[in-house]
Amino acid sequence: MSDVLDLACELIRRRSVTPEDAGCQALLAARLQRVGFRIEHLRHGEVDNLWAVHGAGGPTLAFLGHTDVVPSGPETSWQSAPFEPSIREGKLYGRGAADMKGSVAAMTVALEHFVSTHPGHAGRVALLLTSDEEGPTNLDGVRKVAEGFRVRGERIDWCVVGEPSAKEKLGDLIRVGRRGSLSGTLAVRGVQGHVAYPEKALNPIHVFAPALAALAAERWDQGNADFPPTSFQVSNLNAGTGATNVIPGELTALINFRYCTASRAEDLRARTESILAQHGLNYTLAWNLSGEPFLTPPGGRLRETVVAVCRELCGTEPEQTTGGGTSDGRFIAPLGAEVVELGPVNATIHKVDECVDVAELERLPALYQAICERMLAI
Repeated sequence: MSDVLDLACELIRRRSVTPEDAGCQALLAARLQRVGFRIEHLRHGEVDNLWAVHGAGGPTLAFLGHTDVVPSGPETSWQSAPFEPSIREGKLYGRGAADMKGSVAAMTVALEHFVSTHPGHAGRVALLLTSDEEGPTNLDGVRKVAEGFRVRGERIDWCVVGEPSAKEKLGDLIRVGRRGSLSGTLAVRGVQGHVAYPEKALNPIHVFAPALAALAAERWDQGNADFPPTSFQVSNLNAGTGATNVIPGELTALINFRYCTASRAEDLRARTESILAQHGLNYTLAWNLSGEPFLTPPGGRLRETVVAVCRELCGTEPEQTTGGGTSDGRFIAPLGAEVVELGPVNATIHKVDECVDVAELERLPALYQAICERMLAI
């Protein structure tokens, strides 16, 4: 068994469902400390964060990942136990195999090999890990770490995120940016009453329907060369008491914008509230901005290096995209870093029988090490 495969299996065995780390970071920190990394354990609340650094001065190349995983769901639905790694027909099965314990193992092995081969490398190379990437708030993970870095002047120039990015094979797609995410909890108030006497009540479902149609039909922006147009979605809509003869008194809607650099969060908030006001709704709306959009533009040194590494080591011309959801890269980009995401195929992430191709997992450390060598080797 290869070093990276063995380490990935060891990580999968640890039941690190958000925000639990289950000892993953301690295991990785011990390995990196043995090869000369300086270790900081940055625990916030119930969340474990690890910052491991090698070198001094000059620019900093950081690898970013997470040790937490989503719940497995019913374990009886899996062909093999989700927290007991299993290799079948050339694939490693287990929760986190693709998202993203495989990448974390590959980053660790790559960093060990890089500093052993280039002990006097230029600048600094680092690994940043959190156990709060898959959770709903991400308050005490990389978001909190980045806030602390900003205060103390910790510099990150380039950041490689190990999120599973590939579509069909390793290196066929990299992410060079992500859309922002703006969510809102909307409460529309009506007057509860009997369905037989609607004149004595005010149905919040009925009064919200025209406003919802207007929000869904709104063209928020046209997008741009790097991003698709901003999208608006209602993810949850709840009202009613469960009785068929009662007009509800309130409606709650959870809304979300995935927005591009052609829009600003404050403008989306203002336009939304303007549409609601135009329809005369009695409402409250609480907003949550989970991350601004970011982009590493063409010509950036990290972006060009990752493209070249994929081309040369994977034999593919990677698609360079800003699609998908969000990643913790959104907290690192505002520090002034170029951010690129490179990882394994994402076809099974969060699914039953999550898996990663063993041959591709064993090739991944070479990609990460090559990036280190091209960015920092003397």
